[in-house]
Amino acid sequence: MMEADTAAESGRAVLTEVGSAVITSEQFLETVMAGAIAGGHVLMEDVPGTGKTLTANSFADALGVSFRRVQFTPDLLPSDITGSTIYNESTGEFSFQKGPIFANVVLADEINRAPPKTQAALLEAMGEKQVTVGSDTYDLPDPFFVIATQNPVEQEGTFRLPEAQRDRFMFKTSMGYPDRAGEREILDMRADRNSSTPAASAVLNHDKLNQLRETIEEIEVEPRLRDYIVSLARKTRDKRAVDVGVSPRGIQRAFEATRAIALLNGRTYVVPDDIKRIAEPVFNHRLVLTTEARVENVDPSSIITDILEDVTVPPVN
Repeated sequence: MMEADTAAESGRAVLTEVGSAVITSEQFLETVMAGAIAGGHVLMEDVPGTGKTLTANSFADALGVSFRRVQFTPDLLPSDITGSTIYNESTGEFSFQKGPIFANVVLADEINRAPPKTQAALLEAMGEKQVTVGSDTYDLPDPFFVIATQNPVEQEGTFRLPEAQRDRFMFKTSMGYPDRAGEREILDMRADRNSSTPAASAVLNHDKLNQLRETIEEIEVEPRLRDYIVSLARKTRDKRAVDVGVSPRGIQRAFEATRAIALLNGRTYVVPDDIKRIAEPVFNHRLVLTTEARVENVDPSSIITDILEDVTVPPVN
């Protein structure tokens, strides 16, 4: 376990290194990093070409852990992700060949281009950190972190992620387009190197990342702030536009996310602003809107904004 100051410095060093390769907002990178150290998974939704794949690659490089990429396509099979049992003619025995899911960081690229059956192959892995093939169960590496990218559901050839799948992600976030200065910086970076793709260097390693994750368990969340998290989540279930609100799993993920944000900011305790900071990316994808709300194009983010304004922030020491 690290001291809080050391842990914060390590986390910020990773963000700086990834930021040297990816032109995007610091808040976006902080969200992804919070997922990595809090043991949560991150879903990125953006149009193609904004740098989602580069972000996942850069985080794996900076964290110093193993990385595999799975390109989701309409013909992808569950066994293409988890692996399969193969008969070896020379030995006359069956052996399990591990799939790409067996890595510390797994990029599920364009996850919503595969049919729901294939998407569901990730459910057990993301929830239980294990894979079951036939009658055998195999543990996944520790740490295990999924970064999934998806294109907006309005685009051709996409499938909507099942609710149970969305609930497995701690965060849903978006990079967005860089501003004008950022897009110009992308060109300047390209002109200054021979490779078309920038790369990040290792800042941490397997052991240091696990130490960083252990340190989160020491971050204090006052009882009144725990009540505040629960109140925000329960309020989502009372909104007329919401058919299904935030689940108990979502409440737990919000608790874990606030501690990660506090640690990255060098504190050993959570403050109300940490909770407000993570409310939208933790709650957004967990809301199932009513048919009427979807027809009226109600934005889940606006519902969360209203809830943050409605629920009283508790006083804390």
